[in-house]
Amino acid sequence: MKVTTKGQVTIPQNVRETLGITPQTEIQFVEDNGKFYIVKVDGPEEKGKFGKFRGIATAKMSTNEILALTREA
Repeated sequence: MKVTTKGQVTIPQNVRETLGITPQTEIQFVEDNGKFYIVKVDGPEEKGKFGKFRGIATAKMSTNEILALTREA
């Protein structure tokens, strides 16, 4: 993994999924005895009917499948 000139890195998908990191998630880097860890900052719950789904859509579903999930039965 390389650091960009702006000091940025891409967090691997499996790490983001394991930690529940989605777009706009706040994280911290915590140092412990010379090692650094990524820690998800607990924040307020997402508001709105679909807040918990924010940032988790993938190309594994078609547009129609995604729309079907958002429609009332």
